[in-house]
Amino acid sequence: MPPAWEAAIEVLGGHLRDERGLALRSVAAYVADARQFAAFCGAFGIEEPGEVEPLVLRRYLAALDAHGYARASVQRKTSTLRRLFGVLAARGRIDHNPAVRLAMPRGARALPRVLRPADVARLLAAPDASSPGGQRDRALLELLYASGARVSEAVGLDVDAVDLARGAVRLHGKGDKHRRVPLGEPACEALERWIADGRARRLAEAGRGDHRAVEPALFLGSRGGRLSDREARAVVARTGAAVGLPHVTPHTLRHSYATHLLEGGADVRSVQELLGHVALSTTQTYTHVTSEHLRRSYEHAHPRA
Repeated sequence: MPPAWEAAIEVLGGHLRDERGLALRSVAAYVADARQFAAFCGAFGIEEPGEVEPLVLRRYLAALDAHGYARASVQRKTSTLRRLFGVLAARGRIDHNPAVRLAMPRGARALPRVLRPADVARLLAAPDASSPGGQRDRALLELLYASGARVSEAVGLDVDAVDLARGAVRLHGKGDKHRRVPLGEPACEALERWIADGRARRLAEAGRGDHRAVEPALFLGSRGGRLSDREARAVVARTGAAVGLPHVTPHTLRHSYATHLLEGGADVRSVQELLGHVALSTTQTYTHVTSEHLRRSYEHAHPRA
């Protein structure tokens, strides 16, 4: 890759990581998108970002569409172009910003999958609360549904982030932002049992061989270290399959949390705050879900539907 593109992509990565506070995984995705675009430009002899014109951007997006990229992928790659050229222009590395009028592609947004309250209840009751592993799994499931936490937020929790006395948890979300979210009594009871019993036993078992320092993480894996994203997803999927609910993910519980709040009468602004959404439009996806639910109820119940 030409040095000018390498330098530009390095600027983008540093901006997203250090100034915007994005997670490393998100930064890596944007950097990969920028490298893909640089390779596209290289095929046309464009060796510097300053040589890019709006037509090049439109042709690139058209090529992505022709290759069958999903709408969400094209949207992210469009966002990458806007961020890349925006920061380069702001720092005087290019004379003009070719992406200043680049429109975000639109399309029909798929409605999120939502569990019925009865299905959620079966899922949460499934783990065996007599074992440390079962106590952890139930506490994790209860917290995910009680708080609407993303899986990365849940596994990133330390014990001191949970306030059982006040029924709340402090979540560290996207963009290095924190929010305090209420927890219901069942979630607090499951967490209290896990912390006092199962977690203590798991730490003791793990510490027998290596005398490791006390782990601050709330949720622990089988070896006593912090539970990973992958392990947490496996817990949810495994428990869902055990009760006849295949393909359940942590995000399914987050979707269900938001939808059940709205169906119960919560206002969309409050749900936005609870979910940690920056844009209200993201939260409004769930109002479409509740609208679909109302329509199905109407068509089922009304004699002239």
